[in-house]
Amino acid sequence: MSKGLTWRISLIFIFLFLSVIYLTPTLFTKLPSWWQGLLPKDKIHLGLDLQGGIHLVMEVETEKAVEGSLDIIATDLEDTMNGKNIRFKGVARAGSDRVAVTLYDKGSAESLQKLVKDKYPRMQMLPQTEEGGFITMQMRMPESEMQSIKDKSVQQALETIRNRIDQFGVSEPVIQREGINHIVVQLPGVKDPKRAIELIGKTARLEFKLVDENLTPAAAASGPLPEDDEILNEKKVDQTTGGVTEIPFVLKKKVLITGDLLTNAQVRIDSQFNQPYVAIEFNSLGAKLFDQITAANVGKRFAIVLDNNIYSAPVIRERISGGSAQISGSFNEREAADLAIVLRAGALPAPVKIIQNVTVGPSLGQDSIHKGLIAGLVGVILVVLFMAFYYRLSGLVANAGMVLNVIFLMGALAALGATLTLPGIAAIVLLIGMSVDSNVLIFERIREELRLGKTPKAALDSGYDKAFLTIMDSHVTTLITAAVLFQFGTGPVKGFAVSLSLGIIINLFTALIGTKVVFDFFLGSGRAKKISI
Repeated sequence: MSKGLTWRISLIFIFLFLSVIYLTPTLFTKLPSWWQGLLPKDKIHLGLDLQGGIHLVMEVETEKAVEGSLDIIATDLEDTMNGKNIRFKGVARAGSDRVAVTLYDKGSAESLQKLVKDKYPRMQMLPQTEEGGFITMQMRMPESEMQSIKDKSVQQALETIRNRIDQFGVSEPVIQREGINHIVVQLPGVKDPKRAIELIGKTARLEFKLVDENLTPAAAASGPLPEDDEILNEKKVDQTTGGVTEIPFVLKKKVLITGDLLTNAQVRIDSQFNQPYVAIEFNSLGAKLFDQITAANVGKRFAIVLDNNIYSAPVIRERISGGSAQISGSFNEREAADLAIVLRAGALPAPVKIIQNVTVGPSLGQDSIHKGLIAGLVGVILVVLFMAFYYRLSGLVANAGMVLNVIFLMGALAALGATLTLPGIAAIVLLIGMSVDSNVLIFERIREELRLGKTPKAALDSGYDKAFLTIMDSHVTTLITAAVLFQFGTGPVKGFAVSLSLGIIINLFTALIGTKVVFDFFLGSGRAKKISI
């Protein structure tokens, strides 16, 4: 046996051995203890269309992110003007792109103009107006700045949703941006779609506000509400009956601390009442603010608000140092765990709206697998019979190459931990056809050479050489198409592109090296005198 033939056979057996090793975790659910060491443990994951789950398309309300940025600017201006003793009547967001400040005199207006120029140089100052003895100044956010905030809000929402799903424990999720403000989420194998949707879509804006002790909810409901107050409800659930009671509170609108200053959130169990609560920890800035706020408001009620719902409103008994607090409410362990997840992952920068929600049941997934396997099996059988009938023993060699093709491809998918989708199965069936097509090109060239009177060995070498460029051209162009599909396609299309790309590379190896080894082995050693083709 020649040296060149030896290394080619060795290479084929090495690839075959590696494919079987990587496919073992996929084929066998329970592996022996000795396998858990250095041997591979990744397997081929099934996509949403094969094992069921949920497919969501969400729209990020980016305008809310811009409004939130303007609200922060308004609050910051209010605090800064108070600190610099600039007299003003009120500060508020005006419309969707500007902040308005009402002042008492021109001196205050000049001070504010200088302040805005120094602190917010990108804000555009509009001409001031006078009415009723007051001066109104408006600052407009440039369009480019608003577009930047909108784009960042979608990116941040994408990362926040990814963090939440990672902590929720879903394997192989698909989370990607689509268009300007849409996010696509696919969660294969999720058994509780309602809980997953609530967890993903919750804005999780955590705020700490003071309760207005001077105004009762009844008085606030019957009369005009002060501009700096709002009414929010605390929901209490009776764990026995499931009944929900809403208790109104009058809160100061001003946010004293936000969830952005949190570093951790964990579920704990109250030893006295055996009820779950969420223990939270602030970073250094949050701890400092929390210490100052609790010291200045001993005896007052401090509301913990999440997405405009009050979780609890305890009385501040004493100054709280150390940066730790707890959120208690009438929720069970699962609700407490979900709350901790969204607090750890961070708040969404803007609300998200689910515009498409498709739940794929496991039965549909099994049906898809069954139909996909049947289609693949029928395709393989038909191809095998055709090749054996039309090309005789050479057809059997091509069939062996096709089987190697599939084994190598499945091994590569397992090694990469790839996700197999129904379009991926379609790509595998397509590659079976491509594998045979390559061999047909080679065999027809060999037949032509044999008709010219060449010896079997010379006809074999000439047939492979002449078919080489044609096969290479067709595979490279298909590979470019697969690369484009992967770059610009969505989840199922990407699955098709991955299977197709790997299959094309593997098919080049099996068509040009794998099958030729068999012919060289028999013709080169003198075991065969002619080619059955």
